[in-house]
Amino acid sequence: MMTNTSTAKEIHSYVLSEEKQQALYKRILFIVSISQILGGAGLAAGVTVGALIAQQMLGTEAYAGVPSALLTFGSAGAALLVGRLSQRYGRRIGLSTGFFFGGIGAVGVILAAILNSIVLLFASLLIYGAGTATNLQARYAGTDLANSKQRATAISTTMVFTTFGAVAGPNLVGVTGEFAQSIGFPSLTGPFMLGAAAYLLAGIFLFIFLRPEPLVIAREIEMMKQHDKKEATASAAMKEDKRGIVIGATIMVITQIVMVAIMTMTPVHMTHHGHALGAVGLVIGFHIGAMYLPSLFTGILVDKLGRVPMAIASGATLLLAGLIAALAPGESMFLLVLALVLLGLGWNFGLISGTALIVDSTSISTRAKVQGTVDVSIALSGAAGGALSGVIVAGSSFPTLSLVGGMLSLLLIPVVVWQRRSKQ
Repeated sequence: MMTNTSTAKEIHSYVLSEEKQQALYKRILFIVSISQILGGAGLAAGVTVGALIAQQMLGTEAYAGVPSALLTFGSAGAALLVGRLSQRYGRRIGLSTGFFFGGIGAVGVILAAILNSIVLLFASLLIYGAGTATNLQARYAGTDLANSKQRATAISTTMVFTTFGAVAGPNLVGVTGEFAQSIGFPSLTGPFMLGAAAYLLAGIFLFIFLRPEPLVIAREIEMMKQHDKKEATASAAMKEDKRGIVIGATIMVITQIVMVAIMTMTPVHMTHHGHALGAVGLVIGFHIGAMYLPSLFTGILVDKLGRVPMAIASGATLLLAGLIAALAPGESMFLLVLALVLLGLGWNFGLISGTALIVDSTSISTRAKVQGTVDVSIALSGAAGGALSGVIVAGSSFPTLSLVGGMLSLLLIPVVVWQRRSKQ
């Protein structure tokens, strides 16, 4: 009882002081950013070698997109779970639980490879997807105490820190593979050993340090505003903007489909043209770096230029990535790196502009729940992109897949034009 009273007093002290709110905003942003370094390393393992493990077990590339689909289906379920847990118990419980599940899934993948069990592999990849969903949802935690001019920058700051783990992960494929072999495990399990350790450490770190709870404090601040007669009008305006939510979600869904489809089949395409596993890790490392490293600048641009212009920039960049990937010779490392860097950059523009729209359009009373639901849509679209990518390549070619993805990204333009017209 004493602990609860003490916690309530602490929360109330933040509600009454804007200075303390900003100090806590910076601290929470730092804590979440550190967890993103670990989360990024876990994220990279499945992206880099998931398709290769499935191809090795199944003996065909037609189903090489299935691991990506399973990861994203698992991510969808986890996004809903993490969103609901965060809404009810706070970000700390929601995010740490998601990372713990991701770590357990990585351990399952290792066991599946040792036992050569495709059933266990697929089940473990579903659970492993929880880490991906949590890593993505952590970007919202930094926005809970941010004002309207800080939101995109807060989102982008956490994503920048993801870069360190996400780029290191693929480039450690060779090292972790050698370590796995040295202890008698299949070489492709090495990256998942790294993933298991990274996700579990991220969960422990957030569980210990993500205090006081930012979402609870944000709710209390909003309740105080609602009791202030001077802010009654502003409070009424804080109701959900459903059109804004739909537009933000659509931007992120389209960018996710295009990015996942092309990225998933790039390792398979490269191995067909004689590239070593280390080269595959290098290309994916550049790609993931481009997904996250430009985030700080992207966030500033989204806050300064607006959500709509950056969404249009996302579509144009993804189109260019698809064209280069389609036209590049399979032996050209330079052009493959360039295509995958542009693919990551286009995704980055779309994710940050779309996420900022979601935060702008939701009220604090339902924000985490809505964010989780939107991330379900993103994950399911990624699952569709991953599953269809293998089928398209098996039935046609990697250049065809890249062209289709590039053309699909053009849909972003009418979507954001609709958003601008509706505002006018």
